[in-house]
This record gives sequence, C-alpha cells and structure tokens, in this order.
Amino acid sequence: MTLPIALQIYTVREQTGRDFEGTIRRLAAMGYNALETTFELPGTTLKRAASLFRELGLQIPAAHTPLPLGKNQKPVLDYARQFGLSWLVSMHGPNDFKTIDQIRHICDQYNQAAPVAAQHGLGLAYHNHWWEFQMVEGRLAFDVMLEHLDPAVGFEIDTYWVQTAGHDPAAVVQRLGDRAPLLHIKDGPATADAPMVAVGQGTLDFPAIVAAASGARWLIVELDRCATDMLAAVEQSHRYLVQEGLGHA
Repeated sequence: MTLPIALQIYTVREQTGRDFEGTIRRLAAMGYNALETTFELPGTTLKRAASLFRELGLQIPAAHTPLPLGKNQKPVLDYARQFGLSWLVSMHGPNDFKTIDQIRHICDQYNQAAPVAAQHGLGLAYHNHWWEFQMVEGRLAFDVMLEHLDPAVGFEIDTYWVQTAGHDPAAVVQRLGDRAPLLHIKDGPATADAPMVAVGQGTLDFPAIVAAASGARWLIVELDRCATDMLAAVEQSHRYLVQEGLGHA
C-alpha cells in the first residue's frame, strides 16, 4: 500500500504569487490531488483559495500555521475549519536552539497547544530543520525534544534536513513510528545552502526512508529552492514517487 502524495505550496510561492489559480490548476493536472498550505497564501485570498481547492477536489491534510495559542488560537482554528485540515504544523528557528532551557520552553509551548488542537479534531506536528539534529550543551537537541514533548505532539520529519545534519532519515522515522505521520520529501546534495533537485535525482534513499516510515500517512514534496525549473522539478518528483511505487496520486 503506497502513501498519498501532496505538495507543500511554499515550493511554488513565486509562481502562485504571479498566478495563483493558474499554478494550482497546473499542479492538479500534474497529478497532485493534495496540498499542504501555509498560513498566508500569496496571490489570493483564503476564501478564493478554498473555493478553488474544492472545485479541483484538492485535499488539504495539513498546513504550516502558528501554534493555536493566545491571539493566534481563533484565526488558526478558523483556518483549519475553512480548509478541512487534519494537522497543524509549526516550527522554530535556529536561534531558539542555543540552550537546553530554550528547547524545554519550546516543548512547553507545544505541550500547551496539543490539547487545544485535539479539542478541535486536529493533530499537532513539529517540523524540523537541521538545527534540531545538532548538539546543544552536549546533547542532541532532538533527543531533548523527545524527552520533554508530550507524546500527543507528532512530527513532520523533513528527511532532507535530517540528512543535511549528518543523520540517517530512515533511522529517525523508524524510531518515531506513529509519531511521524507527515514526511517532507525533497532531494539534492544534502548541504545547507545548495539548491535542491527533483526527488529521485539527489542523494537521499527514498525507498529506504519510506520502508522505515511505519507511521507515515503522507509524502509531502517540498523544494525550498531548485537548481532547475521549479515546476518541472515538481512534476518530476511526483512521477518518481509514483513510478517507484512509493506514493500514489
């Protein structure tokens, strides 16, 4: 049984900023029938985007949003209802990972947000970059997170950034099991600054990663930047995942 494929809309932010509707229609024609969205959608309004997604039959399983706490709680939950989300995904930057106390503080925030999300039928996941897999005060930051996060908080594992940090993404997703329902799929040389390439044309071993990801529910293609034409790489990524029997449209 293969996993469904989505595209993180951030990948095509330049294209949607110029022509939102045309870009989304082109993605649907490529075979993408699901998107992961961002809290702001350049080139459109939330109402127009939701209408277009419904017209094209596009699922929106997850979105990158602020945590549903404080002043953000109502707008985030309203957004989730409008797009029919299953997961909220948030992240923190490298300056928040300088000390173990900072990491504990981040975990406390997610532990507060998880029951709020759950009360509204939503899962909450943390999206990693490479800094969560670096040493902080003699400990791996990710291990500190696992120690302090409530088990209700899941992960959207960005497999590329795990490998960029020098770790094995297959081992990470295997360790997490059901706590890693969402996988970000991107490819390239696995260095912090180099442009990325279409999935299947870089250094990551996606058959091994997907085989190890027993709890994964979605493969979400995301290219932060690309060495080639972005839309061509997005289409090639989808084709690779389908042809290799890793995902389905």
